[in-house]
Amino acid sequence: MKNQTSQLISNCLTATALLIAILAPQSSSATIPVLTDQGGNWTATTQEKFYTQDQGSRIMPLKWISALKQANGLPFLADSLGRYGYLPNPKNTETNLPVGFTVAEENGEKIIGMNCSACHSRQIEVSGVSYRIDGGPAITDMQSFLSDLHKAVNTILNNTAAFTEFSHTVLGTTTSIQDEEKLHTAVATWFEPYNAIIQGSLPTESPWGPSRLDAVSMIFNRVTGLDIGTAPNHIILENIKRADVPARYPFIWNAPIQDTTQWPGFAPNGNRLFGLSRNLGEVFGVFADFHPKKDASRLLKVNYVDHNSANFHGLNKLESLIKKIGPPKWPWKLDAALVAAGEKVFNKKDPAEENESCADCHGIKEGKTRSLTHKTWATPLIDVGTDSREVNLLGSQIKTGVLEGAVIFPTKPPLKAVDSAFSVLGTVVTGSIFQHYLPVELDAKQQKELNKLDQLKAKFATEVEKLEDLGDLGSLDDLKETFEIKKPTATPSFPYESRVLQGIWATAPYLHNGSVSSLTELLTPSAKRASAFKVGPAYDIETVGLATEQTKFNFTLKTTDCSDRNSGNSHCGHDYGTSFTPQEKKALLEYLKQL
Repeated sequence: MKNQTSQLISNCLTATALLIAILAPQSSSATIPVLTDQGGNWTATTQEKFYTQDQGSRIMPLKWISALKQANGLPFLADSLGRYGYLPNPKNTETNLPVGFTVAEENGEKIIGMNCSACHSRQIEVSGVSYRIDGGPAITDMQSFLSDLHKAVNTILNNTAAFTEFSHTVLGTTTSIQDEEKLHTAVATWFEPYNAIIQGSLPTESPWGPSRLDAVSMIFNRVTGLDIGTAPNHIILENIKRADVPARYPFIWNAPIQDTTQWPGFAPNGNRLFGLSRNLGEVFGVFADFHPKKDASRLLKVNYVDHNSANFHGLNKLESLIKKIGPPKWPWKLDAALVAAGEKVFNKKDPAEENESCADCHGIKEGKTRSLTHKTWATPLIDVGTDSREVNLLGSQIKTGVLEGAVIFPTKPPLKAVDSAFSVLGTVVTGSIFQHYLPVELDAKQQKELNKLDQLKAKFATEVEKLEDLGDLGSLDDLKETFEIKKPTATPSFPYESRVLQGIWATAPYLHNGSVSSLTELLTPSAKRASAFKVGPAYDIETVGLATEQTKFNFTLKTTDCSDRNSGNSHCGHDYGTSFTPQEKKALLEYLKQL
């Protein structure tokens, strides 16, 4: 009886929330979303921490961005950046910053940054009602945000009146000329590397658009183009390449459970060290303040920690929070008979596709043993004919700057003057972890006697001992796999991860590059898929994906077919299930809704 009463109360609360959302004016529906059920471990408290936990990203002083203006004269932070698709965070009353924008204090000054929830929280709209989905792929236009921030800072540096207004807001109206000149110099110094990466990275002919970002290129460009050059500016301009390999933001509610992550599957998962290395690479890509330098007194002959803003404790906290996010449950009514029929279709072999089933690639199966305390899900890397551009990106070669000759593991060769961007990324991530948790100033005798694994585990355990669900820490040998390109075991050679599909209904657009608008479209043969579609939060629960009409963004994604598989925008591939009958497809969609 108690369980029935609790269920009745829960149903009433859900119905009340839906009624309020439906009756409220449409303009307010986006600010008071219906929260989807993401499991008992995902609470209001964990959500708030996920939205605001600092991870070490440092965009600029909060005073600066608060004083910047848009081209139309409005404050840059007006509408809490909702014009780019970032979501309102009503708990962040002090700064009015959106979800995923953080504030840290350094030397008495507040600095704005980002954390993973900015790119991994989404809101969809159905019949005028907004639904919040935490851990889902963001429907945000990050390229426009980066570009507009560039324009706003460039304006104050080159327009005397604009800078005077900016200076008075930041410093006050009674400041001295010397202080204003000092501020101008500080802003110009900040702008130099930012201008280099924006001018060198952002594509113009085919922008990423909402819901996509070329994260791999931007991480490569920041680390190799802005971080590892010589002082004073640390820039290696030729290392900055055009970021024209867009990928859809992935959903992260099962990220710690997969045995690999990242679309090409280059990041191993399953213990704390793997989680930290994955997240550390991410923070280096989103405004971390990081400059390694040669230092013979350090354990690895390079100093990775003195100029490194990464918040290791914050990253570990975020990983604990991510483990609590469950896949969102379908909020609408389901046809139980159709779901049962769809499960059979999910397990049905497709003769047109080498007699494989959906379950063969996307079912839950035990993955690699990464931890003694919990199992992972197998995440097979398979080439199903999709866009090849991101796999091709992984071979990018760059100048290694101050890291030339650096080595982490004796079994791996030192970095050459020109080496792979992946090798550099793996080196700085692993080196940063070692030096954060191990003593970094050792004499020759200490270096010989130090039990590195025991020291690392002890310090790492101290760092995260208060966090829930600690799991297995992993070993130093595990870190050898960090950001290491996996060579294909068979041809063809453009594989991407095949993820378990819990919550897949809430993650459109589909394929790794977001080139297919809905699950219905994904079950359509490649040759017949739409060559263009609008992108935005409006959702169609019948096709299970983006609605045909969108009002949030004035953006249409143009895709290419199988004749141009390496375009970065090809909707080619993944023809599994496209030969099923219309009734089988309908049943399969109903089954996928309830996962």
